[in-house]
Amino acid sequence: MKKRFLSIALLLCSVMNVSAQKALEEISKDPGKSGGVYYAYPAPTEAQTPAPKGYKAFYISHYGRHGSRYMLNDMDYMRPLMALRTANEMNALTAKGKDVLRRMEEIWKEAEFHGDELAPLGKRQHRGIAERMYEAFPHLFTNKTKVTARSTTSMRVALSMVAFCERLKELNPKLNLDWETSRKNMSYLNSHTRRYDELKRNPQGWQREHNRFCARGIDATRFTSSLITDTAFFRQARVFPNMLMSQLFDVAIDLQDMETDIEMYDIFTNEELYQYWLNSNSWFYHCDADSPYNLGTALESTVPLLRNIVEGADAAIKGEGDDVTLRFGHDGNIIPLCAIMRLKGCDAKVDDLFKIDLQWQNYYVSPMGANVQLIFYRNKANDVIVKLLHNERETSIPIATDIAPYYHWKDVRQFFEAQMKKHDPKNAETK
Repeated sequence: MKKRFLSIALLLCSVMNVSAQKALEEISKDPGKSGGVYYAYPAPTEAQTPAPKGYKAFYISHYGRHGSRYMLNDMDYMRPLMALRTANEMNALTAKGKDVLRRMEEIWKEAEFHGDELAPLGKRQHRGIAERMYEAFPHLFTNKTKVTARSTTSMRVALSMVAFCERLKELNPKLNLDWETSRKNMSYLNSHTRRYDELKRNPQGWQREHNRFCARGIDATRFTSSLITDTAFFRQARVFPNMLMSQLFDVAIDLQDMETDIEMYDIFTNEELYQYWLNSNSWFYHCDADSPYNLGTALESTVPLLRNIVEGADAAIKGEGDDVTLRFGHDGNIIPLCAIMRLKGCDAKVDDLFKIDLQWQNYYVSPMGANVQLIFYRNKANDVIVKLLHNERETSIPIATDIAPYYHWKDVRQFFEAQMKKHDPKNAETK
């Protein structure tokens, strides 16, 4: 019996070790994934499963994150650039350090005054998503159909919507398309409860667990010695080695979203990229996913958005709503939406801080331009089915279906209603 338990234990350890290497292996093959939510949108290449015989699409319900953007502030680029300039003035740069400084000067030429803005790539991403949607369902984008688009008041989100709509209008200049950016729609497009906001600001809340995870530290010795010849520079310039490493990592992962061909992954090892990604993954998991440490505040915040999706579908089924509903927002909205819908790979609930990455990866859930699409079909008997797409790829939810990857809408609707009831903010005090 002991031998049997030992064999099982060894097998489980083996499986966990394989799982633990998944993200590291993926980042080693594609360093862009170390960017997490900065990962540039990976356009789909998979073929779609045809609808069951006799069913035709009649409604699309969509929520999309803005496309690739620059970092949130110009100083995110300027701080490491100023540190490298100072090191150069002190003759403290290695040959590689001088090369990194040269690259940073070129990067700054593009990045200056673009902090927080949608990048040209972000526009192209949304134009591509729009074009693929149009080509897949041209009958939903005719002169007689109704398409509405709503975005949050963020400029990068509004411009993502404009890029999407612009492409649709190019494909059909007479398309009946109504778009709007207004605070009126923020109550569901970018909803956060008071509990969510308070817990996010509370250093003793989930941030304490995140900081405990990050406290394991990332050794900057190899990195800084490859760039800096004299460690006295850090003391004299009041620059922390780990801070410089972290700042250059942030620049490195954002380059994939910019127009420049410059890359900086080469100044990091794959392990270092992975370790920094782990920190980012931890933050977004605790903040916006179904982390047990955020006490359900992320999912309760997204209930209004899911409610809007269900009500929009109800109206479309009755013939009283849109033919296509487009919504545009942020990672802080699409991450909990994917979780409350329980899309495959998006709904993990992990207690162990050091095992989050085994079940949840932010680059998978919410890359730049991430989107969720519900495609509704019906037959002549008015039976309604739905297919769910995550980043334009067929996905699944944990309910039974005899027509996978399609589901009977009555079952999905019932499931979503149960999820909304479970995570309703009104019930927060009793949780």
